[in-house]
Amino acid sequence: MIGKIFVTGTGCDPIVGKHVKDPYLGQDPSLGACRPDIRQKVKLGDHIFVVSGKVRNFGQVVLGGFEVAEKISAMDAYDRFPEQRLRLLPDGQVTGNVIVDRSGAQHELDHHKQETIARRLENYVVGRAPIALLTKEEVSEGRQWTLEILRSVLDRKGNSIRELMGRGRNLTEQQVHKLRDYLTEVKKLARRPLQESLVVVPAHTIAKR
Repeated sequence: MIGKIFVTGTGCDPIVGKHVKDPYLGQDPSLGACRPDIRQKVKLGDHIFVVSGKVRNFGQVVLGGFEVAEKISAMDAYDRFPEQRLRLLPDGQVTGNVIVDRSGAQHELDHHKQETIARRLENYVVGRAPIALLTKEEVSEGRQWTLEILRSVLDRKGNSIRELMGRGRNLTEQQVHKLRDYLTEVKKLARRPLQESLVVVPAHTIAKR
């Protein structure tokens, strides 16, 4: 088992930026159109994690990840996951990660270049066992700890996501488990009472080493 961690598009951040539509980190996680290179390489049992895109004046955050359960076609995903079909949100942003319409053609709301579509329709990743920062409180907490977490997981020095992992990086099985543990601890920290949140938590206590 291995892991992959990558940075999503510039400006994509669930709290302070654009909507993150792919990967989807909810109850039925998936990676449907972005990073066809990663989707091609991962195997069942591998893990995928995503970091928010760069937004001016805000730190990036590890948003979460999941285990790869299946790899199917975009057309199969259209039938199985209607909630992931492309559609517009009330604010005009596109959501969903199934980029075909009912005929199997590129959806009119999909922005990917025509010459890349054939490759993107393969290897729709269906996930399981998601661990994700979903609430405003969780994302805010994770933003504070992300650099420290990645320094520990990757055993590297760096003061930015770019320095630590560039646009993406492979993870060992041990690193996958360590990152999942960290994210679990961040979710716990986000739920602590307000008075406790004012206390600085030592970095070495955030997760099991």
